[in-house]
Parts: sequence; structure tokens; C-alpha cells
Amino acid sequence: MILLNLISRTFGDRQILKNINLKVNNGEVLAILGYSGAGKTTLLKIISALDTNFTGEYLFNGINVKKNPEKVRKHITMVFQNPTMFRGTVFENVAYGLKVRGYNKEYIRDRVSEILELLGILEFMDKNAKKLSGGEKQRVAVARALVVDVDVYIFDEPTSNLDIENIKIIEGALENIKKMGKTVIITTHNLFQARRLASTVAYMEKGEIVEVGKTEKIFKTPRDERTYKFVNGTF
Repeated sequence: MILLNLISRTFGDRQILKNINLKVNNGEVLAILGYSGAGKTTLLKIISALDTNFTGEYLFNGINVKKNPEKVRKHITMVFQNPTMFRGTVFENVAYGLKVRGYNKEYIRDRVSEILELLGILEFMDKNAKKLSGGEKQRVAVARALVVDVDVYIFDEPTSNLDIENIKIIEGALENIKKMGKTVIITTHNLFQARRLASTVAYMEKGEIVEVGKTEKIFKTPRDERTYKFVNGTF
């Protein structure tokens, strides 16, 4: 589904990504690990077709993303680490993606209610989204992504700085996506979370992908010493 070949990205004189090669298959759950500043968020923005100022080749189901970003964006949704709430109610925030796709009001009401219930925030439907707590806003952001039916769901640190209750709810929603056979890409500093959710793990360091492999292999017998040190907390 996703094929990156020698992807690099610079900001001024800083090279953020260096010759990234990555393949993500349909239905795969990929966790991207690495220290802060490794380039994970930049990579997610490129995969989401939100950033096309890269060098190299990115193909999404055979589509050249650099030439057709708008076409690819319809198939991908991304939740940022610090999501922004739109003006209006929780319902209006979550319904937005369905409205722009032209669904009728009855379907939108039913679908939004279903997703809000899944994330335990149905009671907040008519509340001002901007006045929610941090954990509640994060659940609304996840709901906003899940309410639309796309091929790839991308989450940038979706549970950072959240309490156990919110983490469990959001992870439950991610598990629900997995059961549907959707492709999921997630960045996380929580190694236990990566081990619970992901089928494949990629470790990044200094703008490069050091190693990619099946989750248990990466955690138990990584090939690269840098990966070993990261997953074992040694320096």
C-alpha cells in the first residue's frame, strides 16, 4: 500500500529525514519508535500527503503522491499529538469529515453517536469542544478520525500525557480499527503500547530508519545495536 524510496526532507540547513526506505502493507499496524527529534512526525506528515516538499519517491497504491497529493489525502486521516478543536460542539467537530463528504443528516447523526459511544464521550456531544479537558479533546480528535472510512489511520503519540483511563479507551478504539483490517501507523514513546498494538515496528534515529521488523523480533532479537539499546533502555 505504502512505498517510500529514498525519502529525504530538509528544513533550511537541517536535514530532518535521510534516505528513508519503508514499505507498509495493507492491514498492517506499524509502530514507529525513536527519541524526540528523530523525525517521526515529519515522516508521518509525508505519509499523510500533508507535506510534499521531500525528495525521493512515495507511492500510495501505485499513485505518485508528489504529483497527486489531493487524491491520496482522501484515503488517509491523521491525528496529531496536540490536536486543535474546531469551533462548535463535539458533535460538529466529529461530524465535519462526514459533512464534507456529502452524507445525509440521519447517517451523520447515527455514525457520530456510534463513534462517540465507542470512545466514551457520547454525553459530551453538545458540549463546546474547546472547553474539554486534554484527555477529552484527544478522544474527540480520535473520534474525528475514526468517523470516516479511510484506508490508513495515522496517530502521532495519541496517548502521550494522558491518564490510564484515557489510554485504555483510545487503545480500545485502535484495536477496533485493527479488527476491521485497516492499516494503522502510530508513533509512540510507550514501548508497552507498541508491543500491544503493533504487528511491525520501525526504529528511527537522527532522521534515519535504523531497523524494521516484526514486533517481537525487534523487541527480543533486534539486528542493530542502536535498536537494542533503545528497546532495552540502555545507553
